[in-house]
Amino acid sequence: MADAATPSSGRSRSGLFDSLSVRLFLVTIFVILLVEFLVFLPSAANYRANWLDQRVQAARIAALSLEAAPSRMVSDELSNDLLKRAEVLAVAELSEDMREQLLPPAMPLAGTMKMVDLMDEGMMGSIMQTIDTWHAEDGRLLIVRAMGSAPGRTLEIILPEAPLKEGLAAFGWRVFWLSLLISLTAGALIYLLLFLLVVRPMKRVTESVIRFREDPGSWTKRLSPTSRKDEIGRAQNALADMESAVSDTFRQRERLAQLGEAVAKINHDLRNSLATAQLASDALSTSDDPRVQRAAPRLERALERAIKLASDTLKYGRSTMPGAEIQPVRLHQAIEEAALEALAEAREISFRNETDPAASIEVDPDHLHRISANLIRNAAEAMGDGGTITVSASNGHIDFADTGPGLSEKAASNLFKPFASTTRKDGSGLGLALSRDLARSMGGDLLLVRTGPQGTLFRLTLLER
Repeated sequence: MADAATPSSGRSRSGLFDSLSVRLFLVTIFVILLVEFLVFLPSAANYRANWLDQRVQAARIAALSLEAAPSRMVSDELSNDLLKRAEVLAVAELSEDMREQLLPPAMPLAGTMKMVDLMDEGMMGSIMQTIDTWHAEDGRLLIVRAMGSAPGRTLEIILPEAPLKEGLAAFGWRVFWLSLLISLTAGALIYLLLFLLVVRPMKRVTESVIRFREDPGSWTKRLSPTSRKDEIGRAQNALADMESAVSDTFRQRERLAQLGEAVAKINHDLRNSLATAQLASDALSTSDDPRVQRAAPRLERALERAIKLASDTLKYGRSTMPGAEIQPVRLHQAIEEAALEALAEAREISFRNETDPAASIEVDPDHLHRISANLIRNAAEAMGDGGTITVSASNGHIDFADTGPGLSEKAASNLFKPFASTTRKDGSGLGLALSRDLARSMGGDLLLVRTGPQGTLFRLTLLER
C-alpha cells in the first residue's frame, strides 16, 4: 500500500504553466487577440464597404463613357471592355418609372443572386452582411444598388461575390498576423513591466516564505524591508517584520530551554539546601527563647513556600501552571504575612491593610501569598523614597493601591509580557506574568485598573464560589 502523502519540507516541482509569469504572459496575449477580434469585425465590414464602393465608382465611370456615344450606345466589344475594367458583370440605371440597361452582361447570368442596398445599410447591417459573405455559397452573384449620377436615379451593378470573399479572407489573415505580432510585442512589454513591478517582488516574497518555512529559527537571510507604499510593499514589509519577530521568538525559546536546564540543576541544589534549612528550623522550634518561638512558625512557612516554589518552577518550565488547591483562607492574615515578607527591607513604606479581619475567601493560600507579595514588593520598589500601600477588598476582588509615580507608557503596554514589563534594571519581567497566571489558575484574573502621577491600582479578581 502506498504511503500517505505528507507535506514536503522542500520546494515542490512546478510545471511551466504553474508560473505566474507564464500565465500572465499568455493572458495578456489572449486579451489583446480578443480585443483585436472585436475590432476586426468593424474593420472587415469597412473593407467590404470600400471594396463595393470601388466597384460602384468604376461602374459609374464606365457609365459616363456612354455619354459621348451616339444615343448612348456602344459596341458589344467596347461594352465588354468597360465591364471588364470595372470588374462587374452588368450596369443598369433605375428611375421612378423605368430601368435602363447601360452595360448589358456579355453572357446570360446564372446562379444565386443577393440584393445589397448600399444606400440603406448601417454599421450593424454591414457587419452582418460581411459575416454572411464569409459563409456564402460559391458562385453567388451580388446585385448592388447605389446612388446614381443624378438625383432620383439609382445605379445598379451585378458582380460576382467570389473576389470579395477572397479579399476578405486575405484581409482577415493580414489582420490576424498583424494582431499576433502586436499582441506578442505588447504582451512582452506588459510582461516585462509587470515582471519588474509585480512578479519579481512577489517571487522574492514567495521564496522568502518558503525558505523561512524550512528553517524559521536559524535562517539569517531575512527579507529586507522596502520603501514601496503599494500593496506589495506593505506585504513585503509585513513579512519582514513577521520573520524578524518569529526568528527572535525561536531564539528566545532556545535560550529559555537552555535556561530551563540550568534552572533545573540549580533547583535540585536549592531544594537540598532548603531541606537542610527546614531541619534547622525544626531544631529551632524546640528553643525556649520567646523570640525564637514567635519567628519559628513564620520561618517554617517561608521554607515550605520556598520548597513548593522550587517544585512549581520545574512544572512551569514544562509549560504547565501549578494547579490551585482552593480552600478557605483568612484574607486579612494572608495579606499581613505577604506584606511582612515583601516589606522586610522597606522600612520607609507605610502599609495599610484595610481588609476585614473576619473575612474568609476561597483561594489557594500559596497562590494568594505569591501574588500579594509580588504586588506589594513592586509597589514598594516603585515608590522608593516613601509612600503608602493600601490593600482593600470588596465584591469578589482585592485592590492593591500605591501612591507612587505610576507606570510609563511602555511599561503599561507590556505589563503582563514575560521579559518585557520590568522597569528595573535587575528585574526579569516575570513577576506580573506569573502573578496573572496564578490568578487565572484560581479562576480569577489580575488587571491594571489605573496608573498615573497619583499612583497605581492593581485589582485581583476572584471567582465567586
